[in-house]
Amino acid sequence: MPELRSRPLEGIPPVLATPEEFTAAAARLAAGTGPFAIDTERASGYRYDDRAFVVQIRRRGAGTMLFAPEGHREELTAALAPVLNGAEWIIHAAHSDLPCLGWLGLFPGSIFDTELAARLAGFERPNLGTMVGELFDVELEKGYGDADWSTPQLSEELKAYAALDVELLLELADALRDILAEQDKMDWALEEFSAIVQEHSGDFAPQPHTWRDLKGISSLRSGRQLAAARELWFKRDAIARRTDTAPGRVLANKTLVEIARTLPTTAGELARVKGFPRRRKGATARWMAVLNQARAVPPQQRPRVHRAPQPIPSKTVWTKDYPDLWEVYQTIRADIADLAAELNMPSELLIRPAALRAAVWAKVGVRANKRHRGADSVAGAIRQPGDVAAFLRAEGAREWQIEMTAPIIVDGLF
Repeated sequence: MPELRSRPLEGIPPVLATPEEFTAAAARLAAGTGPFAIDTERASGYRYDDRAFVVQIRRRGAGTMLFAPEGHREELTAALAPVLNGAEWIIHAAHSDLPCLGWLGLFPGSIFDTELAARLAGFERPNLGTMVGELFDVELEKGYGDADWSTPQLSEELKAYAALDVELLLELADALRDILAEQDKMDWALEEFSAIVQEHSGDFAPQPHTWRDLKGISSLRSGRQLAAARELWFKRDAIARRTDTAPGRVLANKTLVEIARTLPTTAGELARVKGFPRRRKGATARWMAVLNQARAVPPQQRPRVHRAPQPIPSKTVWTKDYPDLWEVYQTIRADIADLAAELNMPSELLIRPAALRAAVWAKVGVRANKRHRGADSVAGAIRQPGDVAAFLRAEGAREWQIEMTAPIIVDGLF
């Protein structure tokens, strides 16, 4: 029977929220030994961006510490950066935490990503709770990941949950190192970890979004609809930024897109759009005014449908127009899946599906019509077996991935 752990063994640590507390904690961390286990809690479902509101750090000899950066972010950076930057971090699902840590000026020298390590090792459910349960027979308290971590006073339950996220992270990394070493995959893991560090080395501030990034925007086909979506997005963004509120709480993406699609002409029609916050004071008048503003945009100033470059045709086009070429891809894909099964890992870790499709099209695409081997197409980039490795490298494949998959791709293309 797994041990249910709802509180850290060393007790629930306090939340450190002042510059003086940051400095004292940094000194304790510096006196510890070994890598730093790090996690963050964000509030993107409540606040405007994905910044960290709690940073959890654990180190052997120092214990677990919880930091609340809000209001003193520069001071937190000044205290922690000299201790953390350039050191080894243990982190679970690094892609989700490294950006907001970078916004705090905190950057690792190297990482060990326990989530990615577990996937490489062949674990089917690499989430933290499952891994701790399988390897240590400990069940961690669940259910608070989507909580509002931006609240000034965290409950004891939230503090315990945050601390437990790093309590066994160092031990988990040690166990996974041993497993990867037994499977002769440690060098692969280190190459992956290094690539992640490099990818996030420039995360100094949130990347700006535009209305073109709006999920569902591709379903809008007319200039009137796009103009409405643009104006609605700008208004929503202004409100969300001013109030530090998650944009989806101001107006949900699906609702925004549906309003732009249907273009309501009356307050009643607008209020009947699914998800519209009609009970919110002034909402109908506010968003109706935005729609009227969008209608006033002259036709020549309305946005046009954005067509991104297509280096390879979509799956729908490829299967319909070039079934014989699609069959080539499917055969290579199956061979790579067989190798992945032998290695006990997901096939997408051997090579990204998009990179594989691009590599196949780079060879066979020259047999398609001009529409799908024009200026934007990769067709023709691979002409001889020696081109495959260089092409995969340009697509972002790691050397270990190239070593494992290039021979299969070559055999299937030549």
